[in-house]
Amino acid sequence: MPRTLIRKNPSNFKTLPLFVEATPEGLSYQSVGRALNFSQTLQRRRPVTVENSERFSLELANLGVSVRLTLHWQNRDYWVLVRQRRQDRGDVVLKLISGYVPAHELNLPLHTAIQEIAEECLLETPEGWLGGRFNDTWLPAPYSAALHYREALPFRLTPLSGSARPVRCANLMLIERPQAYVHVPTASLQLIYDLRLDVPKEAKPLSLFHVDERLEGDQLVARLDRKRPDLYLMPLHDGHPTAELYTLKKDQLYPASTRGLYLAESFAQQEGWLVRDERIRWKDWMRQQGLTPPEKHSGLARLRGKAKLLLKKMVPRKKVSS
Repeated sequence: MPRTLIRKNPSNFKTLPLFVEATPEGLSYQSVGRALNFSQTLQRRRPVTVENSERFSLELANLGVSVRLTLHWQNRDYWVLVRQRRQDRGDVVLKLISGYVPAHELNLPLHTAIQEIAEECLLETPEGWLGGRFNDTWLPAPYSAALHYREALPFRLTPLSGSARPVRCANLMLIERPQAYVHVPTASLQLIYDLRLDVPKEAKPLSLFHVDERLEGDQLVARLDRKRPDLYLMPLHDGHPTAELYTLKKDQLYPASTRGLYLAESFAQQEGWLVRDERIRWKDWMRQQGLTPPEKHSGLARLRGKAKLLLKKMVPRKKVSS
């Protein structure tokens, strides 16, 4: 049975609409208007019209942040994806770890991104749940009232190389150089940070779980469901994704089905500063990436293979006369 970890009042969350200016050389944003709560923000997330994908000025509903998280575990790299039922869009997708940036962090969205990792990506060992550090800063332990966090063996977060085009909050350059795009269907500016998570070798056996908040009545509720870990690993080969998905439980990787799977819009094609799609089918994304799914060997095929081996052992080879 899912375990409730925390309850929040969504009216406590406040963010600000944005005014965004984009050119082929870079993008800048700044807050405009008055602070909005969660419900008011959702009401403003409506499609916008943008004709020139490289040069425009417009007002957007909010700033969102995502993390393209590369997990380094047992000498291999994996992208971390999470399953989300998007209540505002009525679909289920695999997406990057992501969230809304609150008003007081609009000029420091990296801080929001790090907190989202702490809230959404949970690493469990028999001795407890792992804490984390970003450089010299400890990540928050958002569910410490419900879960036991280990004091030793924190995982480590480090930044990876960022986007080539600069992004500014007013006149302040975001030095980590996140990838930026305007999501046309939701009138939002989205930033993607590339971060690496190193798991300590002693932290084993390791299991991974995703915890997401859902709006239930007048509360945001976060629950842990062990039967549905909802956190997936996509192996990387030479830094490039492969057409495989796994869950991780007690140091064992279990293949995950990709049948009928959709990925969130951050995997869709970007045109200039714009992403126009709501989501993309797994098969279409694989085709865009030039990937082919791994061969599946059916149970019948495996039985045939074993039968052939058995026959070879039973039937003696004919001697070749000289």
